[in-house]
Amino acid sequence: MKKIIITSLLALIVTSGFSQNFNTKRLDSLFQILEINNKFMGSIAISENGKTIYTKSIGFDDLASSKKSTSNTKYRIGSISKMFTASMIFKAVEEKKINLSQTIDKYFPTVKNANKITISNLLNHRSGIHDFTNDPEYLNWYTEPQSRIKMTERIAAGNIVFEPDTKGQYSNSNYILLTFILEDVYKKSYSEILNQKIVKPLKLKNTYLGGKISLENNESNSYTLSGKWEKEKETDMSIPLGAGAIVSNPTDLNIFIENLFAGKIVSAENLNLMKTIKDKFGMGILEFPYFERKSYGHTGGIDGFRSILSYFPNEKLALAITSNGAMGYDNNNILLCALSSYFNKPFQMPSFSNVEITAVTLDSYLGTYGSSQIPIKINITKKESTLIAQATGQPSFPLEPTASNVFKFDPAGVVIEFNAEKKELILKQGGKDYVFLKE
Repeated sequence: MKKIIITSLLALIVTSGFSQNFNTKRLDSLFQILEINNKFMGSIAISENGKTIYTKSIGFDDLASSKKSTSNTKYRIGSISKMFTASMIFKAVEEKKINLSQTIDKYFPTVKNANKITISNLLNHRSGIHDFTNDPEYLNWYTEPQSRIKMTERIAAGNIVFEPDTKGQYSNSNYILLTFILEDVYKKSYSEILNQKIVKPLKLKNTYLGGKISLENNESNSYTLSGKWEKEKETDMSIPLGAGAIVSNPTDLNIFIENLFAGKIVSAENLNLMKTIKDKFGMGILEFPYFERKSYGHTGGIDGFRSILSYFPNEKLALAITSNGAMGYDNNNILLCALSSYFNKPFQMPSFSNVEITAVTLDSYLGTYGSSQIPIKINITKKESTLIAQATGQPSFPLEPTASNVFKFDPAGVVIEFNAEKKELILKQGGKDYVFLKE
């Protein structure tokens, strides 16, 4: 998927834990399984009370040159960038350069409803401004440089999704506009502001606004698993800016969120505003419930990069996962393993089967399937020896065989069971079964 993405964390029941009981062997075992089966590429760092208690990196920065990933590898972090942008907006508020209740027509007179949309509405996705990454033509230009004028025109051209402050709906456009506001009030580039307000004070060594990927600078290319790892195209970073263009690594991300929650970036009062959830969104922060606990943070995805940053205030526990391989083993499952290792809860290790299926059998499953139960169609194609599924309006994804007629896609919790004689497939997801017939 090429657009800047937000994903949700899995719910999990947890109980108290202490780092002295942290089960490093469990995480080591998981990464060993993933590495042997070539299912994940990325890095993790876990810290407690500001002290790193676990790190691991597997995979490659660049497959073509077999350059292995290390703890120094840097990744595009996608929408976790929004936490940085929101923090800098609140710093501007504290410096009395802007206020949350002011409308944005001063900066963007051509944006619809600009005289009613406030900076606060941009921060918590209550502006009603459409998300430019949803535009059908977005994938035609996302790799090309875009000017501020052009990006503002694209955002202003979109339809109103809803009236300001009547609901919440995620939109990357909000944080593009916040980027431009920061540049206006500080009269500096976003990169300079980021460096001055966050990177230098926190002594972050691996965090900056990204440009073209540089392997020489320990940055990584991104890939999507479709039978084998395939290199993704690069979003030009003039597009996502403060919505998704920051480059970092797990250690730096943990330092950032620890300092944010320690009141060393914005005031406690403003941190509380950032944490206040309304219609699922805070101001640059999302809330992830874990039964009686809550963690705060953000997720991110851009091109083949996926990332998670989460912080448990009571335990002062920070966890960051960055990966440069999409459609393999889901980052959420790695997070689940990490939390089970910390909180001493059960975790089931994945098993990856090596089921071999003949080309004739695979070919019998190909085709377009429709269902009377849900209004989508599923198209099954083949790439080499891998089945590829694509539902109406959704990106395609590879299917991994678990039996000669049963396939799965773990990141979405999907299982598909074929019956070639009946010309049907059964889609199993979320505890429900949906029957599709071949057209």
